[in-house]
Amino acid sequence: MASTTKRRSRPTLELADARHAGYFNIGQAAEATGVSAKMIRHYESIGLMPVADRTFSNYRIYSDNDIHTLRFIKRARTLGFSMKQIEALLGLWQERRRSSAQVKKLALQHVAELEQRIAEMQAMRDTLQGLATRCHGDDRPDCPILEDLSGAGGSCCAKGH
Repeated sequence: MASTTKRRSRPTLELADARHAGYFNIGQAAEATGVSAKMIRHYESIGLMPVADRTFSNYRIYSDNDIHTLRFIKRARTLGFSMKQIEALLGLWQERRRSSAQVKKLALQHVAELEQRIAEMQAMRDTLQGLATRCHGDDRPDCPILEDLSGAGGSCCAKGH
């Protein structure tokens, strides 16, 4: 993934000193960002986040910048971007000399992917709605829904024909 996997310098702090210096432990980082501790560790393991600094006691600690990066990742995930897309967006976000055209291109590619997925889901909905309309929903054993799922019902178009 990203080249953010390099280990930062090991702090010479105990956890209490790190907190006093403005660092967050993993639980505080999770609470501040809405990203679970498990996902924070995952993002570190795949290189989406830099490997966390550690205290003498080996506790992970996170800076304000790390918190900001986690919020960025969370928002991108909320918008449905893939990990690979988020990696590219993070790289663009961190590169101040980027062109906004690159960011827009990534966003519009994602919009096209979303539109495709929406069309596929609408077709599934329409097919299921058509099958449900044809199903009597009573005590009889025949069921167009099960027939379609088993392949016995032939092909059914999305409009229930």
